[in-house]
Amino acid sequence: MAPKVLISDKLSDAAVQIFKDRGIDVDFLPELGKDKDKLRAMIGDYDGLAIRSATKVTEKLLGATDRLKVIGRAGIGVDNIDRQAASRKGVIVMNTPFGNMITTAEHAIAMMFAVARQIPEASASTHAGKWEKSRFMGVELTGKTLGVIGAGNIGGIVCDRGRGLKMKVIAYDPFLGEDKAKVMGVEKVEWDDLLARADFITLHVPLTDQTENMLSRDNLAKTKPGVRIINCARGGLIDEVALAEFLSSGHVAGAAIDVFTQEPATQNPLFGLPNVVCTPHLGAATVEAQEKVALQVAEQMADYLLTGAVTNAINMPSVTAEEARVMGPWLKLAGHLGDFVGQMTDEPIKSIAICHDGCVAEMNVSALNCAVIAGILKSANPDVNMVSAPVIAKERGIKISTTNQDKSGIFDGYIKVTVVTDSFDRSVAGTVFSDGKPRFIQIKGINIDAEIGPYMLFTTNEDVPGIIGTLGKTLGENQINIANFTLGRAAVGGEAIGLLYLDGPVTPQVVNDLKGTGRFRQVKPLQFLVA
Repeated sequence: MAPKVLISDKLSDAAVQIFKDRGIDVDFLPELGKDKDKLRAMIGDYDGLAIRSATKVTEKLLGATDRLKVIGRAGIGVDNIDRQAASRKGVIVMNTPFGNMITTAEHAIAMMFAVARQIPEASASTHAGKWEKSRFMGVELTGKTLGVIGAGNIGGIVCDRGRGLKMKVIAYDPFLGEDKAKVMGVEKVEWDDLLARADFITLHVPLTDQTENMLSRDNLAKTKPGVRIINCARGGLIDEVALAEFLSSGHVAGAAIDVFTQEPATQNPLFGLPNVVCTPHLGAATVEAQEKVALQVAEQMADYLLTGAVTNAINMPSVTAEEARVMGPWLKLAGHLGDFVGQMTDEPIKSIAICHDGCVAEMNVSALNCAVIAGILKSANPDVNMVSAPVIAKERGIKISTTNQDKSGIFDGYIKVTVVTDSFDRSVAGTVFSDGKPRFIQIKGINIDAEIGPYMLFTTNEDVPGIIGTLGKTLGENQINIANFTLGRAAVGGEAIGLLYLDGPVTPQVVNDLKGTGRFRQVKPLQFLVA
């Protein structure tokens, strides 16, 4: 059955056609996002949901579906999506961070010109039949210091445009290296230095716990008298009440604001101030940008639903279509390793250590880690997947560590998973052979070579004669055929393990019969999804 996508906001016809051309069933209902009840009643029929900003994806909406796999936001902001709820539900959340970069950067520059030359007020005055030439005395941008907070995708374009205007560009960004700053032609500065030196300050950071209210009352007091402030990033970055006071006092000469703490903004402390330019969140509002993000989100969602490729996801590592193809067997292996450990562990896990060796270390290990964690947690929560697993592990206080190392054995690459509980450490390792089939190669430090099947049986025992016979006799008496049989031991007469690939499930009676022989320390039936 073809995947099915619902578009509940306005998207271009070209985006709708992309889904159709890729063989995906699509329902285009651009007004549905405004009807919460109707959307909740319908959402269970879809694998994907494509939206803009009108549709609110709440925990309640997500609770109405077990089928939804991906939400695509045509745009960069995902404030209208409950990301934590989506992650717990195992739903990938994608955005399109690059489609509106130029548009948003250009809007910031336009807002800077507008506030520097008081263009909106001058336009309104002239429209009113006044000729107040002396009232609207502006300032030049040339030679002024532009302070850019956040020099990433959009901020970097603003830096480039600022340099083109012959401004002195300084940037505050903890992730900006000195070498990169030199290539960009900007001066990397500390926070207080930017506040003290900038004639214009423009913000280009997401709204997080760290950036919320970053231009607070105290920080606004540190700014250069006569500064002008532009915010086309996110509402909540500036203390709007404090900014209004600094504008009224003249310490801040002007502000250009496109985003607000509460949106839609019908009331705000900044409204009505003569030295403030306001626009209704227009940063991405150009024909070109809207078309780009619509096409991008359609392509991204189609790629994921058809090939497993993950692009621009905010709650899961990205996986390209080529990676999905090459890594497919390794992702299955990672899941099986985690599944083995999860089925073998009956007490709370304190930590998970994942080692990637050889060729695996050069792959997308973040995605492999997600597959391992999902496999481990699946025994306790069958609905867990690669998206929800890291969130659930974090909520449970499980510590995750990863090691990548050069080839250290006879295999071109392998993955080793170790879990720690209050009672024990347990490890399992596996690799993928040239036939593309995952295999277990080590359990509890004992080397084996075991094909992975849907029904398996794991045993531990003392290395003594007769174990194979006991296993064969007991399984035979219970009409269970052995497809493959792998043994391993630590040393002669020491601990030994057996891993049997069976044609059918192991019943409780078989487990009891084997335990009743007194020859086994552990008897554990296992099941794996190998399709």
